[in-house]
Formats: sequence, structure tokens, C-alpha cells
Amino acid sequence: MTTQNHLEFLNSLGIMPNVVYSNSHPDILEQHSLDRNMAVRSTFGALAIQTGKFAGRSPEDRFIVKDSYTEDALWWGSINKPFSTAHYDLLKRDISQYLSEKDVYVRDGFAGAHPAYRMSLRVVNEYPWSNQFAYNMFLRPSEEELQNFSHEWTILNAPGFLADPAKHGTRQANFAVLNFTEKFILIGGTGYTGEIKKGIFSALNFILPFEKNVLSMHCSANVGTEGDTAIFFGLSGTGKTTLSADPERKLIGDDEHGWCSDNTIFNFEGGCYAKVIDLSEEKEPDIYRAIKKHAILENVIIDENGNVDFTNTSITQNTRVSYPIDHIDNIQPGSLAQNPKNIFFLTADAYGVLPPISKLNANQAAYHFISGYTAKVAGTEEGVNEPKAVFSACFGAPFMPLHPTYYATMLSEKMEAAGVNVWLINTGWVGGAYGTGSRIKLSYTRAIIRAALSGELQDVNYIEHPILGLIMPEECPGVPTELLNPKNTWVDKSAYDQQAIILAKKFEENFKAFEDQASPEILKGAPNLYVSAE
Repeated sequence: MTTQNHLEFLNSLGIMPNVVYSNSHPDILEQHSLDRNMAVRSTFGALAIQTGKFAGRSPEDRFIVKDSYTEDALWWGSINKPFSTAHYDLLKRDISQYLSEKDVYVRDGFAGAHPAYRMSLRVVNEYPWSNQFAYNMFLRPSEEELQNFSHEWTILNAPGFLADPAKHGTRQANFAVLNFTEKFILIGGTGYTGEIKKGIFSALNFILPFEKNVLSMHCSANVGTEGDTAIFFGLSGTGKTTLSADPERKLIGDDEHGWCSDNTIFNFEGGCYAKVIDLSEEKEPDIYRAIKKHAILENVIIDENGNVDFTNTSITQNTRVSYPIDHIDNIQPGSLAQNPKNIFFLTADAYGVLPPISKLNANQAAYHFISGYTAKVAGTEEGVNEPKAVFSACFGAPFMPLHPTYYATMLSEKMEAAGVNVWLINTGWVGGAYGTGSRIKLSYTRAIIRAALSGELQDVNYIEHPILGLIMPEECPGVPTELLNPKNTWVDKSAYDQQAIILAKKFEENFKAFEDQASPEILKGAPNLYVSAE
């Protein structure tokens, strides 16, 4: 695809750019960012940039155009907020005018490693480092594919454009608006790059299940030497990227995947977007070593010599790095594999109540998938300054346009057909709630995952949690026995029971929104809310 082709495309949108940079090599984009004082070079070789006012997503400012196509299909509400066609048209026109007479960066790419379900897309960026993020995160077409590239979806990304809520119908100056009829995403008022990838993820989460019978999942995935695939569901901060980056297993992808009818798990992306708070080579060697030239560090503190302080969270706790997936040495060729043998639901329990690992039956798996309990980790979203207990349906409600039971039904059918083991993993707190207890050691969680994958937990004894109804192993290689039953880690056992009852009631209260569409079997997966006599 030539610069002239891109220029004609931009002109068709009413964008009359100063200069068009078309599918630029990351070396060129890096130099532009440096020359314009938008970035500095770290000692890793990676660029370090700051995203401005927004260092995380702003879910309150994500909208979907409500029209004849989406009106009856989407799950409208506080997550999927309707946006009028008239406001969308006005916003699109004004962004196009804003980008005129500016240097504009255009990139073509794909989302979806499975050739039958691949989406072609075009990203138009105001900033060079935003375009480099798109290079890192989306699948990169070959030179031959670029010659006759035809895109389905377009992203207009203008961090410097501020919406007028009274005029454009937004909540405030920043916004992300999806239009499924036009196949357009408008992003403005925020430099946070995660809005770009999550915009496409939201689109795929409607198109694939609704139109193509492919389950879309907010998860990471890897595969062992015997071809055994593992899936890790979880929100940001629960360990998807960290736990799937295992030197003994090949990485399929770290965040977004599809599960299709030919029993294939496939990555949506061509890169990884990892949190780097407290990053060290000892704890997370694969991610640490992936930070090199062409990677982009976001909102980290860096000194005048280019040294990065990963412990400094003065800008945000949501410090990030994006890099092409081939920065990881041990990756799965083609970014796809066969049906999973193990599925892990990751949750960071701020109450300190959930066991480090529980084995779920089919009813519990569906119940906990729909519930999506975790804690929002500080900095991941605007206004969240410390962990906060939340429920996020399907472990990714902010990106799910359809009703949660739609995804849960598809998942249940696929899990039953594949005969997978399903585990609930608490990567959060033990010995007390947040502020009193401590975060479970990463080394223990890794040992738990290894034991589940190897089959070492198949023949051990299990006990049932009297309140939550979860089945907990009594032993696990590499993990202190007293840790496996969380009550044992609390000094005040009665206080633990009360905290567990509080959490169980929160599960029940949250699930009321789904009861009318949940089967009796799924409802059997709810907590017991029963405390045995001491």
C-alpha cells in the first residue's frame, strides 16, 4: 500500500495532511518521536514515552453507536453506553478537520492469527509513538500482503483533539467511540495507547461470537511440549501476561484470543502489552528481556542517563511496555494451538478470602466466569488509586458488547466438549484483606500452575470450603500446606469467616443481574454460605 493510496484514503475522510507517513519502519518512528521531544531512549534500547493526563483506560468514556444494526443485539447499560449517529458524524468530521495540515501516520495491519477469522484494519495516528504501538501490537502484513491491502476497520487516533461534550455528546473531552455499521473507531483526548488495542478487541468481541460463532476471550495462552494448551483468564493486574510467559512453554499470546469450531485457540495480536511495575529479570525474565529496541515503555520514571526505575510509581502504577511478540524467545509458531487441557481463572482477591487454587466443577466454572470477581489494580483505570473489589463479567466486561451469558454459554459448551480442567487461582492477598495481609508470592503461584499443568493435583486430597463451596487441594508441590486453606493464614479465624461471608454475599448480590438468563445448573455454582460449627 503506497503513500499515495493512504493520502487518497485520508482525503476521502476529509483529512488533508501536511505529510503522510505510510507503514513506516519503527526505526523511523522512533527517530520522529526523539526529534520531536516526545520520547527518550532508555538503557534497554527501548523508547520511554509519557501518555499525558491518562495513564490508563477511561471506561466511562467508551461509547458504541446505537443504530438499526446494534440496537437489539448489544448489552446496553453502564458498560456499553449508546452514542447517537448524529454525534458520531459530527465528532468524526471534527477529528478529520483537526488532523488536517498535520503530519499523519498511517499503518495497515491484522487482528487474528487464524486466517479464516482475520480482521484487516487501518490505524491513523497523530503521534509517531502511537503508530509504533500499532506496529508492535497488531499482526504485521508481509510486503506482498501490503501491495493490495484492503482494510475492513479504521481507527482514527488523535490524542490532542479534545471533544466538546455539549457539542459532541461525550461525557468529557476524552472519548473512544465504536461504530459497528461504519466499522470505525474514534479515539481522542487521551494518549493512553491501550485504548487502541482495546477498541479493536471490543469490536472482535461482538463480530466473532455474533457473526462467526467464534468465542472471543480476554485471556493469555501458552502451549507445552506435548501440545497441551493452557488458557489464563483475568483482568489487568491478575497475572495473565506474567503467568503465561513461561520459559518451559511456548507463548501463544498474552491478552486476547479466539476459540473456534475447528478446536483452535488463536491470538488476536502481534505483540504484548505488559505491566512493568516492580519488574525484575529474576521475577519475570521473558518480559524483562523483551524490553529492547522497538519496545515502548509507558509512564516509567527514567533518569538523565536512561536508567529506568521500575519501582517508581509517581506517574502511575499502571506502567507498561509494548513489544512485538517475537521479542519473546519462546513463542508458538503461527500464534495458534489446539483445544486447551487446562483453563485458569485468575483473580486478585482483595478480601484475602479465596484459596490460592480451587478446582471448579462445570457449574462453578460457568458461575465464576460470569461473575468475573477480581480487584481493580491501582492505576489501571482513572480514579482507582488502590485495589478495589469488583465483579467484571467474563473477566473483561468493559470490552464485551454482548450479554455475559452469551459468552458463558459458548465457553461452557466448548469446555464440556474439550473435557478441560478448570481452576480458580487467587493471585491476591492471604493472611488478611488488602492493607493487613500480603500478596501471594509469585513463586508460589507459579508452583501452583506448574502442578496443575503437570497433573500432580489430580490425585491429591481435596476439601470443600464451607462458605464458598470451592474444592481446595490439601497439598501442592512447592507451596506451604497452610497456605492452601486461606483460613489457616489468618490469626483471627472468626474474622476470616465473617470476611468470607461478606464476599459470598457480594457474589450473590452481583449475580442477581444474571439470574433470569442463567440455567439452574449455573446457579448451583454459587457459594454455600454455610459455616460449619467450630
